[in-house]
Amino acid sequence: MSITITFIDQSGKRVETAAETGDNLLRAGQAAGLPLEGTCEGQMACSTCHVIVAPEWFDRLPPAAEEEEDMLDFAAGARRTSRLSCQIELTADLDGLTVTIPATSADARRM
Repeated sequence: MSITITFIDQSGKRVETAAETGDNLLRAGQAAGLPLEGTCEGQMACSTCHVIVAPEWFDRLPPAAEEEEDMLDFAAGARRTSRLSCQIELTADLDGLTVTIPATSADARRM
């Protein structure tokens, strides 16, 4: 099943993309060409896939694990609604999810 996700990039541009349920937000963002590096490939050993979840969506997500919270301590520009996109599994309930990519994000794969 396909759902729609809206990413807001560093310049404020809205990028709407379709993603499959069961995938994760990191891979959906990368497939849409967004600068989400995901250096550790979902192992929670970095914060290069940090996103800021829209407040109206944040409480709909399962709570972050302690390991994720620890990694978010290292994320530049972290806020109360920050999450690691690699840890957000896409479900039908997340159809319409909106997240912002922090202005400080840089994808070394593009440099």
